[in-house]
Amino acid sequence: MTGSRNPHRQLFFSPQTPFLSTRWVLLIMAVSALLDAVLLHVTRLSIAATPAAIGFCVWAVFAALACFQLRSGATARQRIARDLIEGISAFAAVSLLGAIASYPLAAGHHPLVDPELERVDLTLHFHWLSLYEWIAGHAWAQTPERIAYLSIFVTPAVLIGYFAWTGRRAETRMFVATFWVAVVMTLSLFPLLPAAGPFSSLWRGSVPYMPLSALYQDQVIMALRQHAIHAIDLGELHGLVCAPSFHAASAVIYMATAFRIRGLRWPLMVLNLSMLLATPVEGTHYLADLLAGGIVAGTALWITPMLIRLAERWDMSGRAWIRDMAPVAAE
Repeated sequence: MTGSRNPHRQLFFSPQTPFLSTRWVLLIMAVSALLDAVLLHVTRLSIAATPAAIGFCVWAVFAALACFQLRSGATARQRIARDLIEGISAFAAVSLLGAIASYPLAAGHHPLVDPELERVDLTLHFHWLSLYEWIAGHAWAQTPERIAYLSIFVTPAVLIGYFAWTGRRAETRMFVATFWVAVVMTLSLFPLLPAAGPFSSLWRGSVPYMPLSALYQDQVIMALRQHAIHAIDLGELHGLVCAPSFHAASAVIYMATAFRIRGLRWPLMVLNLSMLLATPVEGTHYLADLLAGGIVAGTALWITPMLIRLAERWDMSGRAWIRDMAPVAAE
């Protein structure tokens, strides 16, 4: 078990949770950033030097220095601060790198698959237009729906804060790694399933209610394909992925993670079920998108622990090899 190799892990980490070492966390971030750079170079896109971009860079430097300074976690407060900064920063980095990657991936030439996604919805007896018209006609439902949709940023902060407070660093890294695997899977499928979304493809006439996602999906994808966008403003990032729905994938991962925490289980389950219900209209998603997102999340939840255990065994074999070689080197 992981707790037997390190006294800090024995005290503060769940022995059932495999521990992803810092070297693997840094490798994941470095490879993700490198892939983003390659995608941007191939599609001749760049990151605009805006205040948002500068702010992200400043935070990255601060987080790296703070985590390095607090790496030993000599006191409870230092451990909490270290794990909180590390967890929030890693989650934000995965989210940011994933959002950036969606822009060059959206610039491909695969035809939009809105008709196919709509056919799946109709087969499942789901009518997006009926749901949209109901929301548009009931003003009292619009504000709660918007709040629920935006809660995608609330749940991870609560979970990471809880894990930091209770000394469950391994679970923070498991959560972020699962989220990263889901991002990779979603972005891998996105070029094969580009779509403008049901609001752009199905609604005609004046707009009685503008969802949070508005028409950005269709507008930005078309602009990218026409090479009308040359620089990405990190302060104006828009969701481009229709299928699979990453809001749906996130909700499933959040609920699965929260389900193991007695005090947070039901509040976060209700919050994320509300987010799922809000996603078709506010995120302009087909039901097929949500189902695909759920499959992505389920797969990520299944394979991530196995991948981390493989990484653990790799680390252990590497340390054993170093120990075996040390006497040889001494001779």
